[in-house]
Amino acid sequence: MSFEEKNTWIYAVIAVVLPATYFTTTLWQLQHTAVGEIAYVGPMLTTIGAAVVIAIVGHIVVAIASPKDADKSDERDARINRFGEYVGSFVLWTGGLAALGLAMAEFEHFWIANAIFLAFNLSAITTSVVKIVAYRRGFSPW
Repeated sequence: MSFEEKNTWIYAVIAVVLPATYFTTTLWQLQHTAVGEIAYVGPMLTTIGAAVVIAIVGHIVVAIASPKDADKSDERDARINRFGEYVGSFVLWTGGLAALGLAMAEFEHFWIANAIFLAFNLSAITTSVVKIVAYRRGFSPW
């Protein structure tokens, strides 16, 4: 497994686990609390911060575990990365439009912020899955 693929796996796990925890705990509050009163900003920022820190630590751990491969990438890695980001950008673009629609319809900030956060996370998951599939099954962009 290449260095880039290992980092993609780390990114994928982070993109699934942390947001799932955030959305589970935040959306659980909808049963008992009005949308305007849900404290989502702190938990969302904490989730984002934790994701950044865990990704950095994971990258460092992978680099220490296999120092020969650290930061080595070839043309295949670059193509897989570009293709994964390309596909993921469509998901992000769609989520951005959904959030824009929520803003135009004057939904609560809670829904708009969470739609944007969800769009970023779905984009990260999509990007990671596309890259992992490309690494595992071979890559031919066209």
